Amino acid sequence: MRATPFAAFALALALPAAAPAMDLTAMTDAERQAFRDEVRAYLLDNPEVLMEAIGVLEQRQAEAQAQGDAALVAAHAEALFDDPTSWVGGNPDGDVTVVEFLDYRCGYCRRAHPEVAELLAQDGNIRLIVKEFPILGPQSEMASKFALAVREVGGDDAYKVVNDALMTLRADVTPEALRGLAEDQGLDADAIMAAMEGDDIARIIAQNRALGQALQINGTPSFVFGDQLIRGYLPLDAMQEVVAAVREG
Repeated sequence: MRATPFAAFALALALPAAAPAMDLTAMTDAERQAFRDEVRAYLLDNPEVLMEAIGVLEQRQAEAQAQGDAALVAAHAEALFDDPTSWVGGNPDGDVTVVEFLDYRCGYCRRAHPEVAELLAQDGNIRLIVKEFPILGPQSEMASKFALAVREVGGDDAYKVVNDALMTLRADVTPEALRGLAEDQGLDADAIMAAMEGDDIARIIAQNRALGQALQINGTPSFVFGDQLIRGYLPLDAMQEVVAAVREG
């Protein structure tokens, strides 16, 4: 590797005392062009320097994003972790809390659903909180209203059954389909259909949407693992790695 003014320039940046010797504003046009040519030649001879610089930049950006996300989670911890309107599953006393924002019409939510269940089954020490977050249109909103109304009328166990059923529902979400689902589970369909249009249900969905906006969530599924915010689908092995990292602190 040949020595070039680029190396001297890098040294000047690293050592403030030497910086005056590299005053670019004091260069003539010819000197400035020669300097640029040397920089270009150096980078062409050593393209790995660019990749290394890009890698450092991406790492710094990721660290800054993680720090910003942790601050967002801390600022909204009560709404995330202590909201009585959200269903809680898994181990209520688990040492790691996972919050999932989901939409029943989201393909990746459907893909994640059995993997989240497997994570809970294999680990046994995870508290899961579900945030109804319908963002894919009227059918999504109807499904979330139905699930919340089921919890209001039938309780947490009924909610869990319906949550699973909605995630595997292949038909369109219609009032008739939802009524049939409630009846199949032996639930009070009339009470549930009436509760769907209540102010409490609308308020919960509005609060979840506001929380998602505050956390800069614009897609589903999105997760909070401890203080880590994950926007998007994660396979089971990646979820297990994140949980392990949260436990390590």
